Amino acid sequence: MIAVELLQLTYLHRTQPNADAIVILNPLELRILKAKSPKLPKILTVSWAVEALAKPAVGIARLGGYLEHRHKTPIGIQVLWRGWLKLHDKSEGWQLARET
Repeated sequence: MIAVELLQLTYLHRTQPNADAIVILNPLELRILKAKSPKLPKILTVSWAVEALAKPAVGIARLGGYLEHRHKTPIGIQVLWRGWLKLHDKSEGWQLARET
């Protein structure tokens, strides 16, 4: 399941970066990224969800270890995978905290 989501994320980031972020994130994941990003753009796009590189904002790529000074290099699948897994861990933690 994660592989399919990751491929969709990569494809949409490269082909439709201005699509609405809710296409790739569930509402909880979107809420977590918004909570970690004090300055939000008016429209939350796929590009914002993946990149969100301006400090202290956190996007999926930054969660995966993408370095800010490498703006010219494309975001790789391994970085997105690590970031995606961290986002899922944060989602699980958020859900567990709400249940207790």
